[in-house]
Amino acid sequence: MGNMVNDTNTEVKNNFEYYSAIKEIIEKGKSQAVVHVNSILTHTYWGIGKLIQESILKGEKGKYGDSTVKDLGERLSIEYGSGFGYRNLLRMIKFYSCFPEKENMTTLSALFSWSHFVEFIKIDDPLKRDFYIGMCKNDGWSVRTLRERINSMMFERTAISKNPDEVIRRDIESLHRDRKMSTSMFLRDPYLLDFLELNHDFSERDLEEAILVELERFILEFGSDFAFMGRQKRIQVGGNDYYIDLLFYHRKLRRLVLIELKLGEFKPEYKGQVELYLKWLAKNEKQDFEEDPIAIILCASKDNEVVELMDLDKENIHISEYWLKLPPIEVLKEKLHKAIELGKARVEVE
Repeated sequence: MGNMVNDTNTEVKNNFEYYSAIKEIIEKGKSQAVVHVNSILTHTYWGIGKLIQESILKGEKGKYGDSTVKDLGERLSIEYGSGFGYRNLLRMIKFYSCFPEKENMTTLSALFSWSHFVEFIKIDDPLKRDFYIGMCKNDGWSVRTLRERINSMMFERTAISKNPDEVIRRDIESLHRDRKMSTSMFLRDPYLLDFLELNHDFSERDLEEAILVELERFILEFGSDFAFMGRQKRIQVGGNDYYIDLLFYHRKLRRLVLIELKLGEFKPEYKGQVELYLKWLAKNEKQDFEEDPIAIILCASKDNEVVELMDLDKENIHISEYWLKLPPIEVLKEKLHKAIELGKARVEVE
């Protein structure tokens, strides 16, 4: 009787293992099919865009409304569906215009869906487009996340946007080629924390608690290479105890990142406090293969003239505002474009 029970258990166990193995094969096949179909679709759209651009429009820009393209859209949509209508033909033309090199397009099509490309081609500035492609590749963004990052003007909020074009291009190429990220590619100002549900009279502890509750979304705003290490980390210097609000590790930068939260406007005395933390971390926590730790002081507001005069970036201290409510998009654009102009002017002077 005991042998019969054992044989039954063995059979059930084997059946479960067979089922799991077959399920894994099916799921893997489905994933490969999706990738394969997407690659074929993307190449098809690119080929159509290339033919129309080079043979019909003859490479001349601004003629997407050509009656020939409209006629093609009407005829193709009848036979192949709305996916080949006039509007989508314009996307295919734009797709080819943005990615004219087939080898590059082929490489990217293995990473991104057509829906990703639809978002990429909406960006007219090539440098900005390459930034989002690099970040999307690095962080593995979904189409929804990519759209959110573009709509939140991530490029304009990132420190790299204030650099000369040649520096931006070099850093983006490094991210594409070597998957190396410069510090200026992950530092942002402001940080948009509108997903934190806080009352009007909140404390620094409330802000910290809200961030921990929404840690996944907080890290998404900062970048997927962030790894959370701790909150209120206690350090001892002499006979005194100090506490670091939030401590992270950035894997690509290979360095510790401490975040200090402040409710009001940035004050110069915050510098001394954070310098102490950085020196302690460099002495006691930094590994031999790591870069020096950096600090981000998140404040509700800051006086740019004061921050610029203190020249804190050279000391690995970055001052950023956090916004708990998003302003109208036009206000956001105006603020960020003004900040970029001032930043680029300051770089040129230096």
